Amino acid sequence: MERLTARLRLRAWQDADLDPLAAVNADPEVMRFIADGSTRTREETAAQLERFRGEWRDHHGHGHGAFAVEVRSTGELAGWVALTVPAFLPEILPAVEIGWRLGRAHWGRGYATEAARAAMEFAFAEAGLDRLVSICHVDHHASARVMAKLGMALDRTTTVPAHGQPVRVTAITREQYAAGSHRA
Repeated sequence: MERLTARLRLRAWQDADLDPLAAVNADPEVMRFIADGSTRTREETAAQLERFRGEWRDHHGHGHGAFAVEVRSTGELAGWVALTVPAFLPEILPAVEIGWRLGRAHWGRGYATEAARAAMEFAFAEAGLDRLVSICHVDHHASARVMAKLGMALDRTTTVPAHGQPVRVTAITREQYAAGSHRA
């Protein structure tokens, strides 16, 4: 499951990840465009961490879930990149979403793109997926730039039923990935 990039390690979750992940989820600026914009408590983050671990156990053989993203030079948890089913947006199912969340201290360094490229390679080369989507709030321009760098193209704009937020859905197929659109 572990993937290495030039600067990052995508790895399994550890108990020691709870506090740094809780700090990411408690930052209003990080959470601004996530769901309804609410921050998460430490208890909610602990439940999220267990879900992340469970995805790998439950999908063993399907081969997807959320990777912890660690900065190789420091060992610090930067956040996560995930390959998960976007159940919150039923109109696009069946689908697997590539998504990411990094702590603010790690923004603006290209880490989200670097981690997502490694996860995308994993999705198509090892997990056997044929298509990935990525979803972000229409005003989340930083995530939209990452999606573009990954070679993802607009599929639709829509509204998330649970909280009414407008989102952009982008997509890339295995064929588009193989043709090199992710190197844009």
